[in-house]
Amino acid sequence: MIETEPTRREQILATAAELFAARGFHGVSVAELGAACGISGPALYKHFPNKQALLADMLVSISEELLAVGRARVAAADGPAAAVQALVDWHVEFALGHRPLIIVQDRDWESLPEQARDQVRRLQRSYVDLLANQLRLVRPAVSKPTAHAAAQAAFGLLNSTPRAGHAISDDALRTLLAAMAVAALGAAR
Repeated sequence: MIETEPTRREQILATAAELFAARGFHGVSVAELGAACGISGPALYKHFPNKQALLADMLVSISEELLAVGRARVAAADGPAAAVQALVDWHVEFALGHRPLIIVQDRDWESLPEQARDQVRRLQRSYVDLLANQLRLVRPAVSKPTAHAAAQAAFGLLNSTPRAGHAISDDALRTLLAAMAVAALGAAR
C-alpha cells in the first residue's frame, strides 16, 4: 500500500483530535487549534464552517471508516469465526492507532450536532450488527439481542485502549485485547 501525505483537512482533524482528547472539545479555542495547525484560527473556516462541524466530520468519518473496513474484512474472511477474529483485529488496530479519537468520541459526544449524532449512531449500529451477525453464525444458539450486547461489550473492551497498556507495549496490548475479546465473545477457533 502506498502511503500518501495527509491533506490539510486531515492534518487539521488529527491535530483537533489530539487537542480535544487532551483538553476536551470546549477546552480548545479555534485560535488555539489554528495555532497548533500552523495557521490562524479564522483560516480553519476555509476547511470547516465551525468547530462543531469539525467535530462532526471527525466522528462521522471514523464511524464510516470502521464500518467500511469492517465490511471488507468480513467479506475477505474464510468463514464466520475468521470474520469475528478479523473484526476484532481491525478494531484493536484502529483503537491503538487512534486513541485520541476514542477519547473524543466518548467524552465529547454531547457536543455533536444532533444530525451528526444520528448519523454516527446509525453507522455504529451497522458496525455492531456486523460483529453480532458473524457471532450468531459462529454460535447459532445466541439470540440476536444477546449477540448485539456481546458485540457492544467487546467493542467497549477494545475501546478501553486509551486507558490501558501504559505498562506494556502496543504489540503486547494488541495480543492481550484481541485474545480477551475473542474469548469473551465465545468465538475462539
